[in-house]
Amino acid sequence: MKRITSGILLTACIWSGLGMFSIPPQVTAVAQTQEGNDLFYMYKGQRIPLNQRQDAIAVSFKKVATRGIAAQPLYLQLQESLKGGVRGGNSPTVSPLGENYAVVNLPTQVPNVAATIQQRIQQQPYVENTLPVLTRRETKEVIILPNEIIVSFEPKVSPSQRQAILQQNNLAIVRPLRFNRDRYLVKSTAAAGTQILNVANQLYSVKGVTSAAPNFIQSVRRDWGSGTKDWELGKSFLNTQSPIPNSQSPIPNTRAISVKSNLLGLAWHLDSEPLKQCLSQPISGWESLQNCLQHPTANTKSTVSRTDIRVTDAWKHSNGGRGVVVAVLDSLIQWDHPDLAGSLYTVKAADKCPNEIHGWDFSSGGNSLEPCEIGDGDTRISRDELAILKARFQDTFKLSDAELVQQYPEEASEVKQNKPDYSVGQIAEALRYVFRTYKVGGEFHGTWVSGVIAAKSQNNQGLVGVAPNAQILPVRLFGLNGSYSPSAYIEAIGYASDRGADIINLSLGSTLPTEGEEQAIADILKANPKLVIVASAGNENSNQVAYPAAYPGVVAVGATNILGNRAPYSNYGKGLDVVAPGGDFDTPGFIGGIPTTGGTWLDAFWQGIPKPNSRWSSVLDERGKYWWVQGTSFSAPAVAGVVALMKGENKQIPRERLVSILKSTASYEWLNISEEDARLYRSQRRKGAVSSSVKGQEYFFGKGLVNADAAVQAVK
Repeated sequence: MKRITSGILLTACIWSGLGMFSIPPQVTAVAQTQEGNDLFYMYKGQRIPLNQRQDAIAVSFKKVATRGIAAQPLYLQLQESLKGGVRGGNSPTVSPLGENYAVVNLPTQVPNVAATIQQRIQQQPYVENTLPVLTRRETKEVIILPNEIIVSFEPKVSPSQRQAILQQNNLAIVRPLRFNRDRYLVKSTAAAGTQILNVANQLYSVKGVTSAAPNFIQSVRRDWGSGTKDWELGKSFLNTQSPIPNSQSPIPNTRAISVKSNLLGLAWHLDSEPLKQCLSQPISGWESLQNCLQHPTANTKSTVSRTDIRVTDAWKHSNGGRGVVVAVLDSLIQWDHPDLAGSLYTVKAADKCPNEIHGWDFSSGGNSLEPCEIGDGDTRISRDELAILKARFQDTFKLSDAELVQQYPEEASEVKQNKPDYSVGQIAEALRYVFRTYKVGGEFHGTWVSGVIAAKSQNNQGLVGVAPNAQILPVRLFGLNGSYSPSAYIEAIGYASDRGADIINLSLGSTLPTEGEEQAIADILKANPKLVIVASAGNENSNQVAYPAAYPGVVAVGATNILGNRAPYSNYGKGLDVVAPGGDFDTPGFIGGIPTTGGTWLDAFWQGIPKPNSRWSSVLDERGKYWWVQGTSFSAPAVAGVVALMKGENKQIPRERLVSILKSTASYEWLNISEEDARLYRSQRRKGAVSSSVKGQEYFFGKGLVNADAAVQAVK
């Protein structure tokens, strides 16, 4: 389990610079004020509008040095404290957002309740402050606005001038951002609430400041109601218990890789022929499919389209990414998973912290200036986090339909909105899938991503990643419920680069781009011309690639399905570089997803729960050691794995040349534009949203489907 008392060492230059802020010279700071009551922040000179949510209040908790093992999580304490305080309505529900924050969802049926609840919240001795909750679109996304701003200065601005600028704008330095130059986390000494937006916008226009943006605490939030669709699609195919096959599918012996895996036949993203050949035959269920995959006959060896990225072919000409380090910036990375433990990188930096062995956890935050007191050396699940997730998970098995709906009214309401004709039993079944898959299983998103890149089966049992001989550097960015801050994100990218990563995988996306983030990525790429950053294009089915994939120099990856179509969720359009399999539960069910390593196999989740007699989520086995997943979150690491295979053959190749090879060896062969996408493309052309020079294939697939075999041979 993790310890919460450690952090990252400050570099000597940061320490020496701090003492120089004490003598401010006379510097004039010219600032603009925010007009009217509009809420916005600045990005490249443009206003990014924001709205304040009236149905939620955010809470920051006081930092507690030590808490007893049996201590109740603070968000649950708050929920207990708020019970029974609202007349004529339900009590507020409290959702944790990482370790230090929570969101209080207000009862919508009671008017003018916010002030009353806010007063009760502030009376709790463990609450530090209440904060506004913002949203960028007409959704219920969660964006918390703390009193924190990320400021970047021009390098030529002296420390004393920086201090003067901050003082004249009533700002104080919280700390320098680690592994970065000229960037600081600051706070206002005169403003609070939504006024922090005004302060950031004023600072943005000051001479000597290159960027200033609020340090939003964000949440990667899923529309839980839409999980009912995944459940309906997934269960439509092979919805029976699925024991792991015992027989082995051999990976062809090569000069460097000689591995066998009993699950290789399901990994259609590596080689789609076996699964597609079996699916072209009459299949009566899971046992029938297993038999076909393990014992193909002449009838099943038919010619099928190749919609994979030719990884098994690439293994014949590569060393499997040996010596290549891939940093995974993500959520819980349970690196003691049997298929990941053998692919784990050990940090060798001279300035590493005492418990910095396998990466770092930036999710717990902190504002200390002391070395090794921010963050944690363990990216795995903590004791407190396990208690929270275990309670959610076990509720789905132990509570009756009515009890489950009553226990989680907010989520039940969202399912009901999506499916108004659902009975209580159907709502409960949807809730079980949503909680098991997204609110528990999905917290191990980083474990899912890591498995796609570099899983290595043990004793021929388990999964194999795209680059099984590469090493994973775990860098945890997300707290529970997908919470993260730009400051942690910027530091995490700098950390990965500083600790020797050859590739950084970013299976994440934000609706809030900032210049500080863009500049940080640009600085790291400039300083490391061989470093490759790969990112997900996004899952909004939008013609705009999400950030950070949209930033210059980042490889933006969209997703395809087993049919060779654009996955229906995948973003497309300008900025898309390449595509790779990301999975699609609609073709033809869970088995159309990408198989990878999961985190719910831990014994604690299953204490007191009987053996499941049917598939309880998109899992391959009884406990969820392996999962089927879908999303551009998994097409990106597939490409990161291909880059690792390429770098395994030549680590000295510059990034620009390597990415050029990756794109030039990709192709549109076997990719198909669906009828729906064809209509969409024609519509966009008529509106002038797409240039006539951009063909449909490029619009939806970038330069095409990555070909690992061709890319590896081209590098060699």
